[in-house]
Amino acid sequence: MKQQIFPAIKLTGLCIVLFAVIYPAIIWGFAQLFPSKGKGDLIQSGNKTYYTNIGQSFSQDKYFWSRPSAVAYNSAGSGGSNKGPSNKEYLKDVEKRLDTLLMKNPSLKRAEVPVDLITASGSGLDPDISLQGAKIQVKRIALARRIREDQIMDLIASQTEKPLLGLFGPEKINVLKLNLALDELK
Repeated sequence: MKQQIFPAIKLTGLCIVLFAVIYPAIIWGFAQLFPSKGKGDLIQSGNKTYYTNIGQSFSQDKYFWSRPSAVAYNSAGSGGSNKGPSNKEYLKDVEKRLDTLLMKNPSLKRAEVPVDLITASGSGLDPDISLQGAKIQVKRIALARRIREDQIMDLIASQTEKPLLGLFGPEKINVLKLNLALDELK
């Protein structure tokens, strides 16, 4: 038994030092090489600081709405709902989101609604929506802000992030950046 316990204790101690001290120190040191010093992508607007890589809640008609969150946009407890398409409660939530979206955007047809506006992401904190998800909200925002739709479409075009290297992933728009730019339009 002594032959097994002492090597196990040594291995445990080595793993603690390696994975709880050395590895985090290396990652922290590497993060210091970047402009944000490993604190995330921050934006200052007015007297507030926002993390652009964490989804934010927007529900007013004058803003682009974010992707729904299964964790109420709480970054301390990220995670999906873990409910599948056969779960009745999940289907009710999706139907309620769809009904709300259609009510607030009366010119919109059910088939035009992209899935990212009615379903939460795996983390519940996705900061981005699809290009289609932004475009279908233009009429509502133009009406609420009393500005021309083409101004908002130009803003969408300027805020669209292209796929990585032009190949990997879809075009997307960061909702926080888009809404802050929208506030600066006037």
